[in-house]
Amino acid sequence: MANTLATTFTGLEFVNPFVLASAPPTESKRKILKAFEAGWGGVVTKTIGLHPVENVAGPKTIYQRTSEQKPYVSRMKRPDTVSHSSWNWELISDQPLEQWLPDLEEIKTTYPDRMVIASIMAGCGNEEEMEAWRKLARAVVNVGCDALELNLSCPHMDRKDMGANIANDEDIIRAILKAVKSAVDVPVWVKLTPATSTLVDAAGAAYEAGAASISLCNTFPSLPLMDPETLKFEVEVDGLVTSGGLGGLAILHQALQRVSDISRAYPDQSISGIGGIKGFREAFNFIVHGAGNLQVCTAAMEEKGSGGVGVQLIQELKDDLSDYMERMGHSSIEDFRGIARERIVEHAQVRRKSEEYNGGYAKSA
Repeated sequence: MANTLATTFTGLEFVNPFVLASAPPTESKRKILKAFEAGWGGVVTKTIGLHPVENVAGPKTIYQRTSEQKPYVSRMKRPDTVSHSSWNWELISDQPLEQWLPDLEEIKTTYPDRMVIASIMAGCGNEEEMEAWRKLARAVVNVGCDALELNLSCPHMDRKDMGANIANDEDIIRAILKAVKSAVDVPVWVKLTPATSTLVDAAGAAYEAGAASISLCNTFPSLPLMDPETLKFEVEVDGLVTSGGLGGLAILHQALQRVSDISRAYPDQSISGIGGIKGFREAFNFIVHGAGNLQVCTAAMEEKGSGGVGVQLIQELKDDLSDYMERMGHSSIEDFRGIARERIVEHAQVRRKSEEYNGGYAKSA
């Protein structure tokens, strides 16, 4: 049986389901062109905005590792360690829209068969900010971007009307989608924060308002570690630190839980899965929980010699997925997407040692 990695997701034809997430791997034309040359099926650009952006005066991203011997987590380089996570407090792109537009046009012209999804961000609460969403959307679509991803998930924004700060407000989600969809006619993905107890409701509001897909998970709000000997944080500026985002393998299980929650609530809707994909097995788990598209960040950034775009990683992902599909007789990932849904149940539905167990309630007299 012939098999193919080609996938149709939100109406777009991807040569394979693997996409570089909105992050440093997609921060420039140079990196995106290199990523497409390496074989990635698409990219989500680093988030483009209209407001001033200036990053911290120090390292923006660190990579944390652990080992079997004294298995503490640290960015400290030491023998026989393996990747644990990434931590960043990096902001959105500081490259202005006017610089992005000719770059995006060149990228799409050079690789017309690859999907370019523009990540955009503005604020909320007034018509000026709604017009900023519309302006960004029109501009990037007019130069050839295939879809948009609305950044409602950045975990470290000073402005309270942006990023993860607004992702819990269903009225704001609807208003932003209304503004964007009035301006352009391309698939609109919404990237939501995983750090909320109302994620499923927020996703429902986004789907209802016309979102073609939910993208998750972005990094989890978190703090870097302090070294017990120096009393310094492992990343800091002038001794100070603030909340950043945790990514990489450390968030895999939490990301899968959130993808599963949304997929089970809205099984007919699309999800782009993100969070801890380092190889085929992680990607497979996102697919069986319902994701039809797979975004990668930390593993690509960690690959030495690739310029942070995962040149070897994309080959391994494609080869391992293709091999699996051939061995299992699958013609596309749709053959096994979502197969885990029906096996995720409420706690009380898992068989107990005693048939008399009644969910922890005391029996009445």
